[in-house]
Amino acid sequence: MGTDTVRAQQAAEQIAVAERRREQRGWYFYDWACSVYSTSVLTVFLGPYLTSVAKHAADADGFVHPLGIPIRAGSFFAYTVSASVIMSIFVMPMAGAAADRTGRKKPLLAAAAYVGAAATTGMFFLDGDRYLLGGLLLIVANASVAVSMVLYNSYLPQIAPPEERDAVSSRGWAFGYAAGSLVLVANLILFTAHDTFGVSESTAVRICLASAGIWWGAFTLVPLKRLRDRPTDSTGTATVHGWRQLAATVRDMRGKPLTLAFLLAYLVYNDGIQTVISQASVYGSEELGLSQSTLIVAVLLVQVLAVGGALGMGRLARTYGAKRTILGSLVAWTVTLGAGYFLPAGAPVWFFVLAAGIGLVLGGSQALSRSLFSHLVPSGKEAEYFSAYEMSDRGMSWLGPLLFGLTYQLTGSYRDAIISLVAFFVIGFVLLARVPVRQAVRDAGNPVPDRI
Repeated sequence: MGTDTVRAQQAAEQIAVAERRREQRGWYFYDWACSVYSTSVLTVFLGPYLTSVAKHAADADGFVHPLGIPIRAGSFFAYTVSASVIMSIFVMPMAGAAADRTGRKKPLLAAAAYVGAAATTGMFFLDGDRYLLGGLLLIVANASVAVSMVLYNSYLPQIAPPEERDAVSSRGWAFGYAAGSLVLVANLILFTAHDTFGVSESTAVRICLASAGIWWGAFTLVPLKRLRDRPTDSTGTATVHGWRQLAATVRDMRGKPLTLAFLLAYLVYNDGIQTVISQASVYGSEELGLSQSTLIVAVLLVQVLAVGGALGMGRLARTYGAKRTILGSLVAWTVTLGAGYFLPAGAPVWFFVLAAGIGLVLGGSQALSRSLFSHLVPSGKEAEYFSAYEMSDRGMSWLGPLLFGLTYQLTGSYRDAIISLVAFFVIGFVLLARVPVRQAVRDAGNPVPDRI
């Protein structure tokens, strides 16, 4: 091979690497864009605020009656989160099928992101006793972010070779938590000094909710500019075949039982994670009697530590493998949640300690789960497999909020509700420990990394 040929190949490789890095940086920014919704809306403000709106609309016995169904006002938010996840189940398969059949992920990502951003911005109008409006907007926004994450996650195997995926996935989560921290600082300033800004406390909360939607929509422009669609050989009508495609994906996974076993484990322990994220602020405000300012600071602490936690657990995965690192995080989740049951009311310091424990394991357990699954996806089936993954990530995470809401409905105790979630982490640990991931990677037809 001549010198000119070698140089040409090296130049081509350098161009390819530069293009891949550019796509990766653009990819990170969707976490930067949409994570503010998860942080400011779902984790901090909407739970306590929607609960207060529902209580304002409740009857003398403390019940609201959506569709004529008597629901304790304190359970309305948890039930709505559960309903939003069930709604996601109906739309995510069509998104995954459309992406694989058309190869046009970016337009689909844009549609999902901007529907969700619009619904979130519309939360500014959630006041008085409009709890049903709040529930509707939450369902639309949650379903939209779930669909967008199917498409976003399916880019990971295309923009990162196997040896880079743990690091790339962890950086994405770190970007998301960094954005959440930045916006929460602004939220904290507005909320605590709302009188200075000439707005009521309720209006300050509604501004914080709406600003998350504006942020989501604005920064989605970056990944839409940098990510590129790949051609596909698939044909057919994606909308018609969405559920048929999901059924075909499940049948295909039955030929890869170890991939399916990982998804089952992830479905269980991630249900616990998602429920803790969405219900922690309700637990803090309603059971522990903590102020909204305290909750904002606690979640800000989670965001800051989650950045380091995601990057740190990414490094641990390079030494011990992703599976062992995730298992360690599940032990930490179990201990932290158990400690949360015994937190004294009106003691923000101990709530901050709990938040610190959550922050250290939150980003890493999610990022490494995503990168580990990317190794178990057959080439050319990224979107449909990540549709199934997202079904486990968000689409099937309805049981935790439902259990949380039912436990409170029956006992009237948020402590009983929070401790019930320990089961998800214990069962998830057992299921994941039984999965031989190296064999799962080989069965998917992918090269096995040195550490996994």
